[in-house]
Amino acid sequence: MAVIQDSTPALTLLAGDRALARIRHRGLTPGDVTLLPGAAGGPKALGIQGLDLALFGDWLPRVPRQRSLIGSSIGSWRFASACLPDPVAGLKRLGELYTCQRFTRGSSRQQVAAQCEAMLEELLDGQGPQVLENPHYSLQVMVARSRGPIGSDHTLALALGLGSVILANALHRPWLRFFYERVLLHDPRQAPSMGPFEDMPGRLGALTTENLHQALLASGSIPGVMSAVAAIAGIPGQNFRDGGMVDYHLDLPYQCDDGVVLYPHFTDRIVPGWFDKPWRWRRGDRERLKDVLLVAPSAHYLTRLPTGKLPDRRDFVLYEGRDQERERDWRICMGESERLGDGFLELTETGRLADAVKPLFS
Repeated sequence: MAVIQDSTPALTLLAGDRALARIRHRGLTPGDVTLLPGAAGGPKALGIQGLDLALFGDWLPRVPRQRSLIGSSIGSWRFASACLPDPVAGLKRLGELYTCQRFTRGSSRQQVAAQCEAMLEELLDGQGPQVLENPHYSLQVMVARSRGPIGSDHTLALALGLGSVILANALHRPWLRFFYERVLLHDPRQAPSMGPFEDMPGRLGALTTENLHQALLASGSIPGVMSAVAAIAGIPGQNFRDGGMVDYHLDLPYQCDDGVVLYPHFTDRIVPGWFDKPWRWRRGDRERLKDVLLVAPSAHYLTRLPTGKLPDRRDFVLYEGRDQERERDWRICMGESERLGDGFLELTETGRLADAVKPLFS
């Protein structure tokens, strides 16, 4: 596949206060990275596949160390793929499996969930234990336990519940706690690298071979699109849904005093929760994100893609009845994303990353 030749920078790099000072003083090496977040965003993950491949297939393995990978929704699937014995093969398989998903108009939430469950089974291919035993990465999966009517898959009850959530969130984001409980399932070999959840309550639980599939499926179970995951082994409660409902872009109290939080992201904006997308003033917290280096496609890079943007869930409607065209264009996006990985490697290897990075908060 031919890659479009373009000398304009493909990446936008933004850093929190402490990360910015650190990088400008001493640059960035793989050994500096202690934690990587992965946002919710569905097919957008395909659009940064090349960046993931460069990070997990080349750059990070140059300096092996224990690193935490915390993902919400597709972010958790990306990182589970990266924890497979062959991360490059795993990430490519995720991209191909997701691209080949086809949904007919009128598919029920149960049918979509069953199809996604089958995709997850094929992705992990019986290697769940290897994911959790990875010597260099500890996986953490964010899900949201539903409270009250928001846990129902009945159309009317769910619609009324979501309406209440939207109103409550618009008035005061912490009121989401009346509808969702944040649940972080983590590798029991290592405690999560973050402080207490002060904005709204959260529960910690162990990620095990018994609940790995349930946790990953729940983390991507979008209300109204997929049915809720009724239970997760070892975690109290029921009706677990997409972690992005509460933690869309993972605006979390990261703790990594000895390193950098490297955030391969879809955009230059950190949106706290899925329901915050319409509100431009809802953005990540400066203190919580002080150690973050965000790496995302540049605005110019996006203009060169088939639809002028990364793949997203709207494409299933945009290309309705033209799945072969959608799959072709998504594969073009995955191929072009190699430029993102190449650009990052070049910046770090030439020492120019410190000059390219800008403040995350101005």
